[in-house]
Amino acid sequence: MALYPRTTAYAEQPTEDPIKQIRDHSPVPASGITEKPQEEQQQQQPTEGVSGALAQITQSPSPTDRLASQIREARLAVHGYAVKAEDTVNQGMNRFMSAEHDFTSTIASLAPPKESNEKLLPGGIYVLVAAMAGSIISRNRNILLRFATPIVTGVTTAHYVVPRTTQNVGNLVWSYEEKYPVVRDNHLRITEGVRHFVETGKAHSQMGLAMAEERVQGVREAVEDWVKKGR
Repeated sequence: MALYPRTTAYAEQPTEDPIKQIRDHSPVPASGITEKPQEEQQQQQPTEGVSGALAQITQSPSPTDRLASQIREARLAVHGYAVKAEDTVNQGMNRFMSAEHDFTSTIASLAPPKESNEKLLPGGIYVLVAAMAGSIISRNRNILLRFATPIVTGVTTAHYVVPRTTQNVGNLVWSYEEKYPVVRDNHLRITEGVRHFVETGKAHSQMGLAMAEERVQGVREAVEDWVKKGR
């Protein structure tokens, strides 16, 4: 059919509509009412249907529009992932900066005030030497005494050499112990036992001192009486 066509098709539109020519040359009715021929009405109906179909086809999105919408959705998705990644990095940096600030502020809070005249360098060395001395003293004792003696000597020396720093460290340790009730209760129990032991020791020492003074006073009075009698 393509190589040997039998019918010739003309794509050009006719210059004049024959139905329109017939309508123009037909006489006008006496009533003055002109009606369109039935054939023209039948031709206009398919034309209107084709126009509506063409309008619907024109309103449907083209492949280019669909591609553009897909590219837009992809760009929005990539942008959303980038924003989430950026927010995650910012939150991580904020947590890191907060932890660093807490650490530096905690270390700075342990330092003694300037008016206390405490020096950490020699004081820390003294505490370390005292703890080592306690370890050397208790090296031939049982394991409990070997463990407790360096701690006791070090803490005692710290309270004497750097009291403000020791107090700050104790407050920091207590703030962490408050988060764990078991550790807090044991600390309070041990502290109360040590305080009771110290107070009891002080009371016994004062009692012994009073008894010693009383005996010395008695001996002195006896010597004085003996001297008076000897005269």
